[in-house]
Amino acid sequence: MSLARTSTGSSADPGFRLGWPETTDESAHGAADGAGPLVECRLDGDGRLCLARLGPALPYADPKLPPADLVTTDEGRGPSAWRHGESPVGARLLYRAHRTTADGVWSVLEIDGADPQTGLAVTTRLRSVPGLGVLRAETTVRNDGAGPVTLESVASFTFGGLAPADFDVHWADNDWLLEGRWHSVPAREVLPDANMAMHGGGAPRTRFTRAGHGTWSSGGRLPMGALTERGSGRTLLWQIEHNGAWRWQLAENAGGLYLGLFGPTDPEHQWRLTLAPGEQFTTVPVAVASSDAGFEDAVARMTRYRRLLRRPHPDHSTLPVIYNDYMNTLSGDPTTERLLPLIDAAAEAGAEYFVIDAGWYDDGGLWWDSVGAWTPSVRRFPGGLGEVVDRIRERGLVPGLWLEPEVAGVESELATQLPDDAFFQRGGVRVTEHRRHQLDLRHPAARAHLDETVDRLVREFGVGYFKLDYNINPGSGTDAGGVTPGVGLLGHNRAYLDWLDGVLDRHPGLVIESCSSGGMRTDYAQLSRAQLHSTSDQQDYRLYPPIAVAAPVAVAPEQAAVWAYPQPEFTDDEIAFTLCSALLLRIHLSGFLDRMDPGQRALVREAVLAYRSIRGELADAVPFWPLGLPGWTDPVLALGQRTSGGDGLLAVWRRAAHGPVTQSAEPRIVLPLPGFPAGATVSVLYPASGGASAHWDAAAEALTVTLPRAPQACVLRLSSAA
Repeated sequence: MSLARTSTGSSADPGFRLGWPETTDESAHGAADGAGPLVECRLDGDGRLCLARLGPALPYADPKLPPADLVTTDEGRGPSAWRHGESPVGARLLYRAHRTTADGVWSVLEIDGADPQTGLAVTTRLRSVPGLGVLRAETTVRNDGAGPVTLESVASFTFGGLAPADFDVHWADNDWLLEGRWHSVPAREVLPDANMAMHGGGAPRTRFTRAGHGTWSSGGRLPMGALTERGSGRTLLWQIEHNGAWRWQLAENAGGLYLGLFGPTDPEHQWRLTLAPGEQFTTVPVAVASSDAGFEDAVARMTRYRRLLRRPHPDHSTLPVIYNDYMNTLSGDPTTERLLPLIDAAAEAGAEYFVIDAGWYDDGGLWWDSVGAWTPSVRRFPGGLGEVVDRIRERGLVPGLWLEPEVAGVESELATQLPDDAFFQRGGVRVTEHRRHQLDLRHPAARAHLDETVDRLVREFGVGYFKLDYNINPGSGTDAGGVTPGVGLLGHNRAYLDWLDGVLDRHPGLVIESCSSGGMRTDYAQLSRAQLHSTSDQQDYRLYPPIAVAAPVAVAPEQAAVWAYPQPEFTDDEIAFTLCSALLLRIHLSGFLDRMDPGQRALVREAVLAYRSIRGELADAVPFWPLGLPGWTDPVLALGQRTSGGDGLLAVWRRAAHGPVTQSAEPRIVLPLPGFPAGATVSVLYPASGGASAHWDAAAEALTVTLPRAPQACVLRLSSAA
């Protein structure tokens, strides 16, 4: 089939077997998929379609599942279990047709199935870029029957037939101040062998699941996971692209290990939707990267995919340096007197944006439960906020403001000005969480309020940057409008994304940072729109490195904002240590730079200049981990970025004993770097002084870095031979 035109197939095709796409472009995006299609489907003897391959690496032993499955209230699951899939409806789905089209660089495959008993029609929509090795999937269910059908779960994508004993499963815990903590266990450890042959055959009812709840998509877990085949390293890496509730599950059936990827479901999220005849529902999108070259290569593929997925914006290539007054500095208590010297110092350090964080709207001193109006404080800015913004622009910086747009404090006038239907409700009662109400963006009054706020601040103050924070999680959702809370929440989630699109349509040069108590909404529903992502609120510079090192698994490096907050009381080693945490990602400068002595200021400016010298390379680099993904207490950590020119940029940290961290007694750190050319050369990019050194051993394919003290860090370049 040609992807340059629409083609079709039907179940009447003898020996039907669908491979998609037929060819790959081995030069696309720097890596080839290898031989074979990204997706291969087969029909069984009864006309049911199953996936038989995902990527060149992982053929299925005995596929038993359709590409998507769904559970209805009137038929439930089979067998009864706390897992989703293997449903009677899914088992009856018959292949009807498929279509392939081209959409710009994307190849699109749509596969139609139908259940003759209920009249449900199911379309699985797959998108990919030839050569990329990443599949994006979503499912649409339409009720073509005569009566209503109630859905309790719909998989965005399912695939299976893998041998459980051959795989390790990976996931990441993600808590406030403790983001991106990856774990790995054998699949057989979480899905033990129950010896079903002794119980009449069939499949066990166990499952291993990870889920997100409420409005914090990554509050507790990242919406990601991976399977790696032991020995070969072949990897499947997935992400669920949703800013609300989600679930993924691993389970075992007669065909082997299978994975299901879901948005909200009924048992976990109170999502239950009745489709009347003619109505339809589309799931949240998910993406799966397939690699036969290991976990790092799967992350590299997913990184390239994320860059193709997101909305185009100049920020993605220019990577300007941002100073923000909050972290370990003004902490939500800005005034004209405090801001003016910080603005001058930030400009001298080389910052290009200056963001006034929380508190700029507060006249009373207790702003937490009074937010919502977003008008500048008169008490904090006697000459007006415009005086501060003018200073920002005079120093050549772009002004930015912090907003928490989705909430209204219980003491805010907005809480009484908007109707109850403009807020989350359950059982007719307005939801309150941490003395705040949650706006429901499905309601036109809520959206109009946010549009007016953003447009007014851009118009009056020339704001070029908004840090959009979000610090509550109001639970299962809203039942306003006569829906289940999970359905209401999903509607709000999608309305919020639509609002973001509208803001950027009206203000295309505006830069938006997605923040949620640090990294509590790390998802590519939002990050396909927002330009930057706050990785953490961690205030201890000694604990930030493992968060920074793990961040590129979940976020493209140029979107992963890391706080760098050097202070006048820090030693030079400590200043360099905290700055190194941000130099291979996205630098968010903070700290009392105005109180530093000339030598300290020079050390900060040196870091900013080093960042500005490499940021063009970071915009299309892919991450790697010479020491593996970090543990929270590891005394030594390393993060690499492989540039499109073949160079390696590396950050290395040696942590001192602190809390749970034990100090490394060995100043020499050996980083295995297979694949770099023998003639490569190494240089220290930052800091120029401090005693850090490095030696490249071509024969051993290893880089030895010496950090004589702790805590100490450096950033290096390993240059390929000319």
